[in-house]
Amino acid sequence: MHASSGTRLGTARPRQEGPTDLRLVPPALAAWGTSALVLGASPTWAVGLVIGCLAAVGLLPLAGWHRAARHRVEGHRVAQHRAAGRRVAGHQARGHRVARYRVASWPRATVAAVLLCVAAAAVSAGLHGADLRRGPVPGLARAYATVTAEVEVTSDPRLTRPRVRGDHVAPTAVLIDAAVRRVHEAGGTAVITRAPVLMIVDVDPAPPGRAAAGRGRSPWLGLLPSTRLRVAGRLAPAMTGGDRVAAGLRVRDADEPHVVGEPSGPQRFAGRLRAGLREATDGLPADARALLPGLVVGDTSRVTPELEEAFKETDLTHTLAVSGANFTILLALLLGPPGLAQHAERRGLAPRLGISLRGTAVLGGVLSLGFVVVCRPDPSVVRAAACGAVALLALATGRRRSMIPALATAVLLLVLYDPWLARSYGFLLSVVATGALLTLAPRWSAGLRRRGVPARWAEALGAAAAAQALCGPVVAVLSARVSVVAVPCNLLAEFAVAPATVLGFAALATAPVAMPVAKALAWCAHWPASWIARIARAGAALPGGGVDWPGSWTGAALLLAVILALVLVGRRLLGHPWWCGLCAVVLALVVVQPPPLTRVVTGWPPPGWRLVMCDVGQGDALVLAAGEGAGVVVDAGPDPQLVDHCLRSLGISRIPLVVLTHFHADHVAGLAGVLRGRAVGAIETTGFEEPADQAAFVRRLAAARRIPVTTAAVGEQRRAGELSWQVVWPPPSPPPDPSPGSPPQGLPGMPPGVLPAHPVPEGPNDASVALLVRTAGLRLLLLGDLEPPAQRALARSPAAEALEGVDVLKVAHHGSAYQDPGLIRRVAPRLALISCGADNSYGHPAPGTVAALRAGGAAVLRTDRDGALAVTGGGGELKVARD
Repeated sequence: MHASSGTRLGTARPRQEGPTDLRLVPPALAAWGTSALVLGASPTWAVGLVIGCLAAVGLLPLAGWHRAARHRVEGHRVAQHRAAGRRVAGHQARGHRVARYRVASWPRATVAAVLLCVAAAAVSAGLHGADLRRGPVPGLARAYATVTAEVEVTSDPRLTRPRVRGDHVAPTAVLIDAAVRRVHEAGGTAVITRAPVLMIVDVDPAPPGRAAAGRGRSPWLGLLPSTRLRVAGRLAPAMTGGDRVAAGLRVRDADEPHVVGEPSGPQRFAGRLRAGLREATDGLPADARALLPGLVVGDTSRVTPELEEAFKETDLTHTLAVSGANFTILLALLLGPPGLAQHAERRGLAPRLGISLRGTAVLGGVLSLGFVVVCRPDPSVVRAAACGAVALLALATGRRRSMIPALATAVLLLVLYDPWLARSYGFLLSVVATGALLTLAPRWSAGLRRRGVPARWAEALGAAAAAQALCGPVVAVLSARVSVVAVPCNLLAEFAVAPATVLGFAALATAPVAMPVAKALAWCAHWPASWIARIARAGAALPGGGVDWPGSWTGAALLLAVILALVLVGRRLLGHPWWCGLCAVVLALVVVQPPPLTRVVTGWPPPGWRLVMCDVGQGDALVLAAGEGAGVVVDAGPDPQLVDHCLRSLGISRIPLVVLTHFHADHVAGLAGVLRGRAVGAIETTGFEEPADQAAFVRRLAAARRIPVTTAAVGEQRRAGELSWQVVWPPPSPPPDPSPGSPPQGLPGMPPGVLPAHPVPEGPNDASVALLVRTAGLRLLLLGDLEPPAQRALARSPAAEALEGVDVLKVAHHGSAYQDPGLIRRVAPRLALISCGADNSYGHPAPGTVAALRAGGAAVLRTDRDGALAVTGGGGELKVARD
């Protein structure tokens, strides 16, 4: 059998690899830790560390001299024992001492290597850290000075994601990493310097359709690395400590960049390739159009926040960026199956083309260089290329144990080249994942094969489980959440990553010379890319797909302990198929959470619920029951994920109407989550379309889903099953004056010159849609964000009589202090519900408002303390359940 295998010890060759060589691990870890610490230290501390390490290295021979002297003395004693006739004992003692001497020499070399690597890391990190302190830029940033600077772009520009801040959305900006080469303060002289900065350019966002087609994008987004610009802006200190930038440079009133130096030739070539890939994917479905450039070259500019969140929920984010897996797939295509690279029967493209092993190595190096250039020589790409090369070497030689020194070497060289990687979570995840694939994955795969799992499935499952086991604690620190479905989602997506990557790179390569061929290749690649996106969306949609977890290193240690316990228990369970099946069923029920079972176990949602106030943080989102699986939604909150989770927990799949009381972001920014996977009949809004950008956002989403948008009118009455409601605010606005000096025209049906008793809304809050809802004998008043002027006018309106003594009041404006006491007394609710975020900066709800409601006899509940709230009952009976 050994002879047939072609090797002396057979195909497995367990003894040929020998024990794992860990000598390079301590120097690599020491350099990693030193880089992370010295980046924020003073130059004096760094110099002292270097001198101390070099001095210690110089003293190591002295320790060796003392050891050698002691060895000579012991040797003399051995000679005396021999003379006394104790030859056997002397031989044994000498053998023992020689072994001790050999063992002692290994730690001394390791200590010297550790000290030298610490010194080298201190030098590199000290020089990189000095870039943040040298020159005039840090001082100008502390003074918030306005400057004119010449900068060199060092990364691809990226567009910020919309973020809700209070009742508005933060303005969209382009972020660009750059290095200041020359700075000129107003009234001062120009100074040549070198300081890394983060440029922030305020831009107007392009409509989604135009952006997707490549038109209407800001010219700042088309800049290539190595481009030189002249900009005017204000410097400010870096927002977070330990960052790799010396300052932030906010550029205002600049429609187009002022280019003073063109990008380098390789960057222009890479830019043409990336632009060709975007053009080749323009006609694909939305998910594939967004995902393919990310898989191939790390271009995530088309990935929507919704899709990005789905990938985060399933721990598939690594597929959205350039990773070592991309590089490994390419080189595996070149070399062929694992373990055959150095054999006569090796496969892959290289031997089929007649390329020798040495030529294949050179071709692999060229491919590596092209990969780095096209994907940008950012630290993350260099890290991916290094880790991918290590993983590939393990696959190609079949000697995984010998790859630990290779991984340690890659870590050492990378942290010396770019010490900022030592503080990068992405770098940590890459190293940990690669280490898991080299150490745990083979053992777990072998264990699964011994228990009857097919070899291909065992290897894939072992790799996915090992990577998740070691990366999970780090991901928990970043996201404060643990994905329960990460392993199956990665396992299912793994089979599509390789074809999508290979076809995507083929489209990238052919786009500059044959665009029709590139589009055909991209069309073929969109099938596996769409499959990956579907896996991410399906996993993120599962109610029990994730568990909230402490986002700290203590939480990471706790999760690691849990994983270790699960591994120990799992090893025992694998020998009992029935117990394995039972555990799989229980896990499936926990993840899927069938509504009937969930209702029995958790009591949520309570049977016969009439209204649910969702816990969406600092914002509003309510659901009114309108039949089995149906509900009328009033406002959507600030976060699509939170409102979507609330609707899924209620089992809402049909929405006859979405009412948006006004266009503040904390009421409409989550609309995408309401529309996700649900049939929506119509959207009704206020007629006061301010803020304009949020009103346009709502109309764009509605148009994309072909949902009609109507305007609420006072007196309007509707019904859905047992649910009915009436619009009681806002009143119609008076028409504009046709000519200066003419008498007021009044409202339709009113005599000319007579104005309405209601004030014209001064802002979006006073124009909120207010509803009087009737369901199962209960009356509910939903006031949106009405403020005192509108509340007083509502109390004097024709509908005021119907508002007296309601059962439930949705308190206006998150329980702020701006309330009309007269309306509260007139309404006199039995239950007051307040939707607000925990520890919000507005102080909502105001203590005075809560006190006034309780003084009127109302029970007051709030989402920041009580979570989601469900109102049940009927016929005068009123109950409340908490999620």
